[in-house]
Amino acid sequence: MSLPFPPDSSTAMTASDPVANLQTLIRCPSVTPAEGGALTALDAMLTPLGFTVDKVTAREEGTADIENLYARLGRDGPHLMFAGHTDVVPVGDEAAWTHPPFAAEIAKGELFGRGAVDMKGGIACFVAAVARHIEKNGPPAGSISFLITGDEEGPAINGTIKLLQWAAERGERWDACLVGEPTNPDRLGDMIKIGRRGSLSGKITVHGVQGHAAYPHLADNPVRGMLQLTQALMDPPFDAGTDDFQPSNLEVTTVDVGNPATNVIPAKASASFNIRFNDSWTVETLRAEILRRLEAAAGNGQLRPGREPVKYDIVWADRPSHVFLTRNNALIASLSSAIESAIGCSPKLSTTGGTSDARFIKDYCPVVEFGLVGQTMHMVDERVAVADLETLTAIYETFIDRWFAHAGS
Repeated sequence: MSLPFPPDSSTAMTASDPVANLQTLIRCPSVTPAEGGALTALDAMLTPLGFTVDKVTAREEGTADIENLYARLGRDGPHLMFAGHTDVVPVGDEAAWTHPPFAAEIAKGELFGRGAVDMKGGIACFVAAVARHIEKNGPPAGSISFLITGDEEGPAINGTIKLLQWAAERGERWDACLVGEPTNPDRLGDMIKIGRRGSLSGKITVHGVQGHAAYPHLADNPVRGMLQLTQALMDPPFDAGTDDFQPSNLEVTTVDVGNPATNVIPAKASASFNIRFNDSWTVETLRAEILRRLEAAAGNGQLRPGREPVKYDIVWADRPSHVFLTRNNALIASLSSAIESAIGCSPKLSTTGGTSDARFIKDYCPVVEFGLVGQTMHMVDERVAVADLETLTAIYETFIDRWFAHAGS
């Protein structure tokens, strides 16, 4: 396959500027599930650089259609994937923004706009890094691909997971992946994510007997039973953490009885919970432990003396996330050294935080995450320091050079 090198000079100059790239992407109002022109804009940046670009619309009954993008430069290995998303969360109260959320205005050294850090900024910088690499060195010593979804901030049903399947069915294989999520808590270069905790959710319903609050012996208050069950889920702790992960943590996120009357004992109570778990557990062993705790607590008569065990049922949420940890020296060392050369200090290797689309990618190749500072993500006046865009582009460019040198050796 012949590639158009050198790329058109005017296009290359534009694509190599992360600020211009990001302004273009922010000005596309791509609130999930709307594409908003963001993928079209990305196509226009990548095609002149020699990428073959495919737009893939994924569908599933009961969900919105999602447009995704897959682009590849080169046909030979080693193959490096950059993954991310152009969809963004809603802006909230637009009147509360200092600068319009889709105007991409710059003020006092900061670029404002929804998606500036989460995560159009990371995409803009990686495009610029690839363009600069091509300008200096020609095509990479292997292949680079972009796997970009429009469904990361939504239900994540028609996004990365289906785009990976689509690409794999066409013979695509990857040696490593960098996800450009905003991983840094305080300043650029703080943290690389090398894994993620798992996530498991469920809903418990306790069945009681409705009655008058003044005659509790004629009723069976499900709230009492629910207190026993939720207490058992939260105490004792599930573990004390591991060498690579913080302790598993369960939070009860809702408790509902649907009862507007203060003098009526309700017929049932429900509670939802979510647990973020470490590599002490699998989804299967964790479910077994939760069921064990519930069964033991159901027979506890402390709040329900003389009563039969609590009657309850549990429904597990679909699509739990599995815990994972990346151990790939070429990937981690290349990125760490690129950060150190630009920042002057070594990043922390972390597994903290929530889930990301890396949970899908880890089934196909080793994956790490590194992007901008995430302090303003999802907030009013989301913004990024213009200087950070240039620094991140430099880190990505050095990473590309070093990863291909490691992978090709």
